[in-house]
Amino acid sequence: QVQLVESGGGLVQPGGSLRLSCAASGISVSMSPMGWYRQAPGKQRELVAFITGDGSANYVDSVKGRFTISRDNAQNTVFLQMNSLKPEDTAVYYCHVFPKRLTIPWGQGTQVTVSS
Repeated sequence: QVQLVESGGGLVQPGGSLRLSCAASGISVSMSPMGWYRQAPGKQRELVAFITGDGSANYVDSVKGRFTISRDNAQNTVFLQMNSLKPEDTAVYYCHVFPKRLTIPWGQGTQVTVSS
């Protein structure tokens, strides 16, 4: 059974930083492409970034240069470093495999709120 547990969210002022973590079990983050997704109020869940099995990182245009996805194979954990945060980054952030699979349940997510 795959389990994904996100943490690290919070309230931050515009321009601030947060580091999100996703602890995985039942799946190897070193062998499965993993992604970070987010869902803002009233909007659909969207992909933010993903990292491939060989460690290549990819980002949507809106976060390029501000967010960095990485992983720790020993801890089986995926990270999302978020810098220069903007109010439009406010959302619940989730990690999941990339591309998404219906057979893998979503975690509870972690709330990120960017506000002054």
